[in-house]
Amino acid sequence: MEHGGEGVSSAAGARMGKSGSRHPETELLADLHIHTVLSPCAEAEMIPPLLVQRALELGMGLIAVTDHNAAENCGAVIQAAAGTGLTVLPGMEVQTSEEVHVLCWFDTVEQALTWQGIVFNHLPSRKNPEEAFGAQYVVDAGGCCLRTETRLLLASTDLTLNQVVKRVRGLGGLAVPAHVDRPSFSILANLGFVPPDLQVPALELSRLTEPSEAVSRWPGLAPWPLIRGSDTHRLSELVPSLGLCLGETTLAEIGLALAGRDGRGFAVLPRNSRDGCRHA
Repeated sequence: MEHGGEGVSSAAGARMGKSGSRHPETELLADLHIHTVLSPCAEAEMIPPLLVQRALELGMGLIAVTDHNAAENCGAVIQAAAGTGLTVLPGMEVQTSEEVHVLCWFDTVEQALTWQGIVFNHLPSRKNPEEAFGAQYVVDAGGCCLRTETRLLLASTDLTLNQVVKRVRGLGGLAVPAHVDRPSFSILANLGFVPPDLQVPALELSRLTEPSEAVSRWPGLAPWPLIRGSDTHRLSELVPSLGLCLGETTLAEIGLALAGRDGRGFAVLPRNSRDGCRHA
């Protein structure tokens, strides 16, 4: 486990920097778990211009695109957000061989697409049954369909959790187990515990779970920074889920914020809240 700095415990859903540290320049609202129409379970409205418009309406400054086992729409969302003040992190929600979902975030589209190539090599060679799961659309910045991804994306890779974390870190990314409190596709449901030596900076809770509730039910989560993501599949689900205090919107800064170091910090926002993070 990557331990955070001194500050409010993760039971309160926050890791704030040590008192007296330099305060960073950027405080923003964020959500780091969003799907587009490349995910077959997402609604048709989850196209770049509408997603960016909704994030801006909600006052958000940072989002991450995390489609199931694919990253090809990340560039389109970044292009749609150009000049708006909204930063978009390219990413993915990968499914491990243990059927654990893991969020993977990167600084660049090139990193994300390199990771997609690796993931595709470890997915089963099966065609997506659109009539059962839905279509998987690769789109441009305006939301126009460029092609349909025919490879089955709603499937487990043959990469283990540890292999995913190691490879994402090797590419310069961050890996965070997703919705750990859910009864399916989560580390607690499928492994029964979080390995204490897992090299991840935080654990994500689902949108309706408060960190204090999670720690009360699973005391083993107490040492970990706990964040929350919307896991948005339709525009009505998108909400700011985190307040982040950063020097700049990079993965390195996000890592410092999750650890509560150097004046950086994060706070899990109360449900339906737009309040920002606090400094220690």
